[in-house]
Amino acid sequence: MSKTKDVDTVTGAVRAFLRAEGAAALVIATALYFSLGGSWWLFALLFLAPDLSFLGYSAGRRTGAFVYNLAHTYVVPAVLGGVGLMVQSDLLQHLALIHAAHIGFDRALGYGLKYPSGFKHSHLGVLGKA
Repeated sequence: MSKTKDVDTVTGAVRAFLRAEGAAALVIATALYFSLGGSWWLFALLFLAPDLSFLGYSAGRRTGAFVYNLAHTYVVPAVLGGVGLMVQSDLLQHLALIHAAHIGFDRALGYGLKYPSGFKHSHLGVLGKA
């Protein structure tokens, strides 16, 4: 673990494992989505939708980090998918899987949960640095 401007970040093999975990989540969520009969157009339309949470940064770094992190934690799609299973809603299950795939994609690329110190400071390291 290293420090960047008083922000702990994951480094080395642990960071590589976390990024590989994100890639696995992307592949599994995408495969499940399409195996459940999800449509390409809905997937394409909504895949980047969680990134609209970036607009939270217009209210400041602390609020922006909170809103971004809320939209980029697996808790949200897990709850959405669980509700979808309970009420037998294919749409909610599909939305949950698209959301989970997006989070996995971001994690695989090194975009982690944000610290209030700045958008580039994440739990996976400083964006733009290996």
